[in-house]
Amino acid sequence: MLEWNLASDPFCCPHTPGGEARCVGALTIGEDIVRNVAYYVIAHAAKFVRPGSVRIYSDEQASLSNVAFVTPEGYIVLIALNDGAESRSFSIRFQGKNAVATLPASAVATYVWRAA
Repeated sequence: MLEWNLASDPFCCPHTPGGEARCVGALTIGEDIVRNVAYYVIAHAAKFVRPGSVRIYSDEQASLSNVAFVTPEGYIVLIALNDGAESRSFSIRFQGKNAVATLPASAVATYVWRAA
């Protein structure tokens, strides 16, 4: 998912021509400011994926999207999303080591470890 619009008005504008008219920004600005789901997505990712981080991997499998970054401090950050209706177990493999994780339905998790 790409969060391209930080703020929109109460009519979901602006959006790109031919783009999805239901997409809202991280904030909807009208008489009040409303924090939308994208606000929390960006805030969560920004807590772990700091400036200078580089994406090193991403894979979108059925009901389990994921992306990994290496931070300037040498940490690996893996964000995984299970948008399915059932829990999913998966393996995290790094430098010959494996860890098994289970992600509940409709959940996101962030895993952080030292690269070296």
